Amino acid sequence: MTSSGDATDPSTATDAHRPRYDFDFHGPALDTIFDDYERMHRECPVSWSDHYGGFWSLVRADDVHAAEHDWDTFSVAPSMILPSFGTDRPLIPLDIDPPALTPYRQLLLPFFTPQRMDGLIPRTRELARQLLDQVEGQEVFDAAPYCRMLPSMVFSEYCGFPVEDADRFDQWVDDIVFARTDDETVARQAAADVYDYFRALIALRRREPGDDVISGLLAAEVQGRPLDDEEMLDICYLLFVAGLETTAGTIRAGLWFLAQHPDDLAALAADPARIPAAAEEFLRALSPVQAMARTLRRDTEIGGVPMRAGERVVVVFGAANRDPDRFECPHEIRLDRAHNPHMAFGAGAHRCLGSNLARREVNVALEEMIRRHPRFELAEPAPWHGIGPLLLRPLP
Repeated sequence: MTSSGDATDPSTATDAHRPRYDFDFHGPALDTIFDDYERMHRECPVSWSDHYGGFWSLVRADDVHAAEHDWDTFSVAPSMILPSFGTDRPLIPLDIDPPALTPYRQLLLPFFTPQRMDGLIPRTRELARQLLDQVEGQEVFDAAPYCRMLPSMVFSEYCGFPVEDADRFDQWVDDIVFARTDDETVARQAAADVYDYFRALIALRRREPGDDVISGLLAAEVQGRPLDDEEMLDICYLLFVAGLETTAGTIRAGLWFLAQHPDDLAALAADPARIPAAAEEFLRALSPVQAMARTLRRDTEIGGVPMRAGERVVVVFGAANRDPDRFECPHEIRLDRAHNPHMAFGAGAHRCLGSNLARREVNVALEEMIRRHPRFELAEPAPWHGIGPLLLRPLP
């Protein structure tokens, strides 16, 4: 696995119409991915990579936006996830194109409205304070569990995933989201375990419904009928994987940045009303989901580069969010950026269902950390991404 690209002149490539860049968007590649984006925007905004069976990369904001709205050409099937999340099943509604997608989104959207998510803020704040209490008084503490556990606990309670199983959830998410790029068998075993877990949980909620998303879905209908067990399993699996990890990445990235920029941290501590704008900038510049995949349904051409039906295409949200044609000084993190039309949550029909919840979780997590520790720094170097330690040292 490489962490940086190598651009080549299209005329020297095996296929004269296939400009190449050795692009990866997982694991150690994230350490230098923003350098890749700068070079790709400048030299090869449409390029081919041989990773994960081969795919095209789109990095310009206009190209990514157009692809997100053209599902007749850029299909989410067989999966938006590259490599797979350990299952060959289509994850509902992630891996379904319109018009089949529409009834499932209509079913799920009421569970994630701004109004319902506002109702979770007090509990999110309570849990954040409890997690911070656990490391109170330590000269150096690891903020990674705070970043991960807060959204995991909030989402689990809301959806009806037993919070007491959090340790198991953590390991499964690690295996599915992070280990899959190195060992697919690990992800597949974890996915099988998660499906078994949800079979039992769905059966329990059928017998003993509660005030949670799973119980609500079991009582709801799609196109005049109840969801069957297979649909329920696929929806629960997607909610589990997406809801327990992506928001944690944004919280981590925000704390990582603030720990190295004391003036920005001081500004937020002095005026917490600025935190939501700062969170949007972290989403733009340090998005936890850098890219997702599509499959071409027909031959097409982008930027003068021909592509063939059946080939995979990766829409690189992280690069679109650093497009110099869309953002002023795109590689600078400006917490007071006034106009911020980022695509951290995607765009079009597949825009993230959980964006309302994610924003509230990130805002509360940053607010409570900064309220408790108005000044802090990195105790040792750490990456902005991933699941490793994020050691912070509170300052007087």
